[in-house]
Amino acid sequence: MRLGMYGYMRLAASNEEGVENEALQSELAAHAKREGFTLERIFIEQIRSNEGAFDCLTDALRASGIRNVIVPSLWHFARLPGLQRAMREHIEQEIGARIWIIQGAQR
Repeated sequence: MRLGMYGYMRLAASNEEGVENEALQSELAAHAKREGFTLERIFIEQIRSNEGAFDCLTDALRASGIRNVIVPSLWHFARLPGLQRAMREHIEQEIGARIWIIQGAQR
């Protein structure tokens, strides 16, 4: 039985419904499968949404027992390196989950 994994990605304002969105979701699912996980859900941060996907992700991590999160790159957390680091540390240190980053991963 494969362990569960959540995905997280941030959409560019110009691409909320575009092909890039579908391609990223497929890439997350394929990478999760290659690593031996089942991608349970992808949390998608959208510019025009009132609900924060990052908050929903952390709530789900706390409630579910899933301890693995896959992202296309750290840019999907934030553009600023300090904020990327803070978001990553929150997931890894406060929740105890592992972050899997596709960008730069060997395929």
